This record gives sequence, C-alpha cells and structure tokens, in this order.
Amino acid sequence: MKNVFSLILVVLMMACTTSKVDQDVTLHQRPVYQKGQSVQAPKSMPRQAERIEQEVENVQENTTRTLSEVREIEEESKEQVKTIPVESTGVKASATGAMPKAAIGGALSKASDIGEIMTFLTSDELQGRDSGSMGIEIAATYIERIFKANNIKPYFDTYRDVLSNYNNSFNVVGFLEGTDIDLKHEYIIIGAHYDHIGIIEAKNGDEIANGANDNASGTTTVLELARYFGNNKTNKRSIIFALFSAEEKGLLGSKHLAQRLKAENLNLYVMLNYEMVGVPLVGKDYLMYATGFEESNLAGVCNMNVGRNLVGFLPQAKDMNLFKRSDNYPFYNEFNVPSQTFCTFDFTNFDHYHQVGDEVALMDFDHMANIVNSSIPMIESIANSSTQTIKLK
Repeated sequence: MKNVFSLILVVLMMACTTSKVDQDVTLHQRPVYQKGQSVQAPKSMPRQAERIEQEVENVQENTTRTLSEVREIEEESKEQVKTIPVESTGVKASATGAMPKAAIGGALSKASDIGEIMTFLTSDELQGRDSGSMGIEIAATYIERIFKANNIKPYFDTYRDVLSNYNNSFNVVGFLEGTDIDLKHEYIIIGAHYDHIGIIEAKNGDEIANGANDNASGTTTVLELARYFGNNKTNKRSIIFALFSAEEKGLLGSKHLAQRLKAENLNLYVMLNYEMVGVPLVGKDYLMYATGFEESNLAGVCNMNVGRNLVGFLPQAKDMNLFKRSDNYPFYNEFNVPSQTFCTFDFTNFDHYHQVGDEVALMDFDHMANIVNSSIPMIESIANSSTQTIKLK
C-alpha cells in the first residue's frame, strides 16, 4: 500500500504536539529580536531523539532500492507491504522510504545535489520542521550526517547545541579549522535556520507548512558550502557552520548561540546568514542582496574581490527592517561585528511566505546552485585575506 510508510510516521508524529500558526502572517510581522529580551519557554515536550536515531539507522541499513524500484514493489505487492514491520521501514523520507545519502566530495554544487537535500527537508514526513518536534529531529540527524561525511567536526562536544531559551530544541553546529597558524584563531560563522512553523490551518486539505523557501533553501546552501569547504579546506580562517532552531519563535536559536559564543570570547570576524534564497530576484543586476547593506562595507568588499556585482541593495529590505528580522542580528548585537543576511526574496517573486504553498516544486535548483558556487569565492576572499577588510560603518 503506497501510503503505509506515511501512515506509520503520522502515528509516530502524534506523540509530539504541534501548534497552529496563522497562515496569513506576513513577512513584516515577523518579530524583531530586542537585545536583552526575555522569552517564556513553552511547556516541555517529550524528546524522541534516541528513537529517531534508531529509526534512521534502520532506514539506511535496510532500504537500498531506488525510487522506481520502490514504486514497482508498491504497485505489485500492495498487500505484502501491510506486513512490513515498523522497525524495517524506519522513518519515511520523501517518496523513497529512505534518508538520502549525504552528498560528499569537493566538487561545485549541482542542481541535482540541491534537489536531493531540498526534497528531503521539505517532505511531508518532516511535518514542517517545527522546533521541538520529531520532524525537526529527523532533519537534524540528516544535517549531522552531512557534516560528519564531509569533515565538519562538532564545534561543541556534539553537533547539538541545546537551547537555553526554548525547550527540547537545539542548533546544529559544525566546525572547520582554518589552515593558517595565525588566522585560524579568527572565525567566520555561516548560518541559516532549519526550523519552520510545522502544522498550520489547513488550506485545500494541506496543513503542513513544509518551508521550502523559508528556510530549507538557506539550510541547503549552508550544507553545500560545508561540503565544499570540508573537502577542499581552502579557508585560512576557521569557519563555524550553524543551523539554527527556533528562529520562527523569535530568533531564539541564534540568540542562544551568539550569547554562548560571546561568553567563550570567540574571536568573530563576520557572520554570514542565508535565508529565502530558493527563487531568483526579478529584474536585478545582482544575484542576492544583503540585509543591513548600509551597516558595513561587506557588499562592496565582496563585489570587488569576486570581480562582479554579486551582492546588491534592496530598498524594500531596508524599509521592512529585515536586518533585525533574521539570525544575523543577535550576532551583531553580541559581537558588534559585520553580521548580515543574504537573500533573494524581493517581495514580488514569492507569494507563499508562512503558508502551505511554500513547496519544493516552486524552488529553482539551478539558481540555488549558482548561489552556492558564487558564494564560494566570496567566502574564500573573506577567509583568506591577510587583514580584516570588512568593517562596520
């Protein structure tokens, strides 16, 4: 039976409570993080981490068939599928019944690489990746495996940075040491939030807000950058790759990590964040814009170093105060260093923010691969300059 795997996971998902979110929320209503803001944590939700880890292990050990093979079996042996035990099927990820293997190697990004990661992160089985849910635990396990497969070590004792301000949630934080004996003590953070809003009010029978553009696109970009740098090691400065949880709750994951790293006296040079980069800008002569464009010389330095108009200024981003509405901002507050978000959402090219229509089918994988591959020389120029050329204005 074609839907057996999904049915099994839905039953498992019922163990976790997910909250309804108004699907009519607009971008300008996203909460602005205020320095020193106190946030009331929600009631505790049972953790499923060990259970999920075992489920995923079972999937990768027992499921090796391709998508076409699985579909043939489902069509020809519907009644037999009913007898497959839960421990054999594991957690269904996308249509294949298996978590995709982690992409490895130091090649440039391809649309197919982007598509595989995006399809997994936005599958219904992850239930919209709400913070504290089983779905986001599965996503975290996948992120950890990509890090491990590509020489990205845990920054802390493990990859998971448990939040102090939101129950049962954690960032996933990896680390790549710089190659220069002196510059490796200076750090660059490359980040994106991997959570979304979970289950919301149903529209046309769909209640899962899969969050393809917001922000599986940014997560995928960071993972592809981690893959490239983890294998090529073309960074003299050290790089922290951070995937944040609870961004949708008020930038809580990035706030927690910024405060933790500040307490450790991390020598942070710049923080580069990626959000909503799944569709190209319309009618612009640059590939992506930087929020807080006027706060630093980041765009100018990057464009000069790569020899093209890569990063531009979007007036609407300033009008909507987007600089303070994504995970760059807590690092700006704590460290007072250039901390900005790269984005390609221009208020005209995407109509499904915080709605069930934010689906992977609307994403442009070629565009996303271009974002990754264009970011590589930009990041290399930042990581390898002999002096810190990016400054706040």
